[in-house]
Amino acid sequence: MKIVLESEDAIRLEPTAGPLIIEAFSPDQAYSPFHMLGSAIATCTFSVLYSWANVAKVPVDNLVIRVEWAFTDEPHRVGDIRLSFNWPELPREREAAAKRAAELCAISATLRHSPTLTVRREG
Repeated sequence: MKIVLESEDAIRLEPTAGPLIIEAFSPDQAYSPFHMLGSAIATCTFSVLYSWANVAKVPVDNLVIRVEWAFTDEPHRVGDIRLSFNWPELPREREAAAKRAAELCAISATLRHSPTLTVRREG
């Protein structure tokens, strides 16, 4: 699997053999916590779609997932996340089912239903 840092507010996941690769367009580009958030959503969605595709007998060799986000303020945070996929092997008549499957990603569900976050000191 390869994660490509497309910009400061977008990543692309591509299926590749072997270990995870994180690729930036320049050596100066850092893998930020926001890239990690986008990567988590993309990887989770890919895993769900991969499972669904195995049952549906749809190849995933060319499935590419893109996640982009926009910021908002008060407080400064990610305010909008958009996930899209390009899947040439997916028949049009299976698109709605694939979208429903993609929505089963637990990371996305966590964001749709905000968890409680507690910060505490240990020790």
